[in-house]
Amino acid sequence: MAVDLFAAVDLGSYELEMKIFEMSPKKGVKEIDHVRHRIDLGTETYATGQISSTHMDELIRILNEYGKIMDGYGVSRYQAYGTSAMRETRAIDTVLELLRQRTGIEIDILSNSEQRFLDYKAVALNNDEFSSFLEKPTAIVDVGGGSIQISLFDNDTLVTTQQLRLGVLRLHSTLRSVQAGYSKYPALMQELVESQLAVFIKMHLKDKKVQNIILLDDYVAPVLKRVKLGMDKQGYAKAGAFVDYFSGITKRSMAETSKELGLPQDNLPLIYVSGLLVSNICNALKTETIWAPGGVLCDGIAYEYAERKKYIKTTHDFEQDIVACAQNISNRYMGSKSRSETLQTIALSIFDSLKRIHGLGKRERLLLQLCTILHDCGKYISMVNLGDCSYNIIMSTEIIGVSHIERAIVANVVRFNHDDFEYFKDGGYRFRGIDHDAYLTIAKLTAILRLANGLDRTHKEKFKNVKVSVKDNELEITVDTMADISLERGLFGARADFFEQVYGIKPVIRQKRQAR
Repeated sequence: MAVDLFAAVDLGSYELEMKIFEMSPKKGVKEIDHVRHRIDLGTETYATGQISSTHMDELIRILNEYGKIMDGYGVSRYQAYGTSAMRETRAIDTVLELLRQRTGIEIDILSNSEQRFLDYKAVALNNDEFSSFLEKPTAIVDVGGGSIQISLFDNDTLVTTQQLRLGVLRLHSTLRSVQAGYSKYPALMQELVESQLAVFIKMHLKDKKVQNIILLDDYVAPVLKRVKLGMDKQGYAKAGAFVDYFSGITKRSMAETSKELGLPQDNLPLIYVSGLLVSNICNALKTETIWAPGGVLCDGIAYEYAERKKYIKTTHDFEQDIVACAQNISNRYMGSKSRSETLQTIALSIFDSLKRIHGLGKRERLLLQLCTILHDCGKYISMVNLGDCSYNIIMSTEIIGVSHIERAIVANVVRFNHDDFEYFKDGGYRFRGIDHDAYLTIAKLTAILRLANGLDRTHKEKFKNVKVSVKDNELEITVDTMADISLERGLFGARADFFEQVYGIKPVIRQKRQAR
């Protein structure tokens, strides 16, 4: 069987990186080349929102070199992603088009939640120890140039995930702006991060202890491969030894530290900042053990491709992590679990019965599931403006593994479940960034959610046993219940009309058992 050659390109905040992989069902995924080029885009874009002409010329030159490397290997597929530095570039569309024209390389921009999910997948798919770590209270701390993501797990289940604007480049720029010497870094870093960490702990941890940290970063991971900090295993450290090491490292000369670690002096300032940031997180979470597996985004890009092409299998259910994230958001805003479960059963049954008609896939089914979980989150703010409030909550809250456009789809479907449907040609501001295909997905999922909601309008869960089938030109919904469903039948009309408008099929209710 032929080997698939794949390239993963990461346009990061501090580096431009590419890995070449060999893939096949028999051998899985094997890295065969790794090139990287240091280019500090983050400091510039975080401060100005622009990429200078000097950096653009450098990007074009390096991407052309990467293209030649791909050609030399005979790469059949590649994926290039920009992260936070590119996300914060104001004229990003023109930048991407210029890079495409000058290099032939198409670059997509990852949302924060997509980027963190790929980082997380890379570790989960590439390390046997991942599952055993998550059996105990564990935080995955993903350190980037512009922000960090802290995801809490317990018993292999995602409890919560939050982005904090405490990225290494952002913090380093702040420290440089106050012209602080390295000896002052520990105290200043504590001042910079303490308030945000305190809020995170108050909201999500309270008095709980996080036993392990899985650290995903490009700064500290190389250090843990070179020095032993309380543990013999490479890439591992005792939290106490880690904190002591980084509080002492700033008191030594850069030349001495560079020689000890075998790392360039140019890298040390960001290593200091990242190490001190992680030290503060360890103290705040009361952590015992740190594991830095190394190799993050490019590996995640490759493993996602390999997973899609069925070159590898995983025992971890990543889709369930996305669902768990939505459930935690619902819990935070006092959503009804039993109500969402009933709605979910009905909505997914309708979705599955329409497979040949709606043309939607597994991913859209997941988005519908998220809609059922989050359908009433806005009531926490207002029972009257439920649609608007739900929309704003969903758009303001990250769901790990869900792109910005997918989140907008979920937010709009939930909104239209409560409010009048808006049409694409009317150009509502909430449709900004949504293309025509995404709009059609919103319409199709809204029709299903509205219909499911209409079947449980009284919230009495009368329709627990539901069978859905398409017969002739009707969607036949058969309910096995002794309850009186007169109210549901009476209120069903308007929702059924919208469904028929979208799908061209008339929904009808059949009651298997009549109420006495």
